[in-house]
Amino acid sequence: MPKLTLDDIVDLRAYERERDEFRAEVIALKKKRRVSVGPVITLLFENATTIRFQIQEMARAEKIITDEGILTELRVYNPLVPEPGTLAATVFIELTSDEQLREWLPKLVGIESAVELRIGDLVVPCEVDADHEKQLTRDEITASVHYIHFRLDADQVAAFTGAERAGEPVELAFTHPVYQHAVELSAEAVAELGRDLRDGG
Repeated sequence: MPKLTLDDIVDLRAYERERDEFRAEVIALKKKRRVSVGPVITLLFENATTIRFQIQEMARAEKIITDEGILTELRVYNPLVPEPGTLAATVFIELTSDEQLREWLPKLVGIESAVELRIGDLVVPCEVDADHEKQLTRDEITASVHYIHFRLDADQVAAFTGAERAGEPVELAFTHPVYQHAVELSAEAVAELGRDLRDGG
């Protein structure tokens, strides 16, 4: 799937006509692409559909109607449309109270660099999205949202897409000093993300 272009983003009136149906489609899609790891972190693996929804909703909320405004959003979010051999995810630190925010966000500095994709014995470390890192990374407190990528070589892609047949687990793991949790991906998630790795998002 190529990156989104201006032609992929419809104007506000057209979007209102399709929004209910499109929103239901995206909610169902995100269920297959969302992975909770440990008590407070969820990853959403993005693709062109989830990113189109993000941009359409941003344009709707902020009344962005100019081509220049939409192009700005495309520049921000298009890096999260994965190319073949890559996965792209938004990391959400899901805290609901001021007390939790004050407790966790200082402790989780560096969390965005401490994520691994494990395919049997293979380990693929994450890469932090460079443009977003400049805005989100602080020395004393982390942000509640981060953007990361996994880049797999041909052997790693083959291992990922063949993991179920080979009986190999595919896991997401955090290796941060104060947040060490791992979870095995469901067969549905592996199949969904395998399509990203083969064809792009």
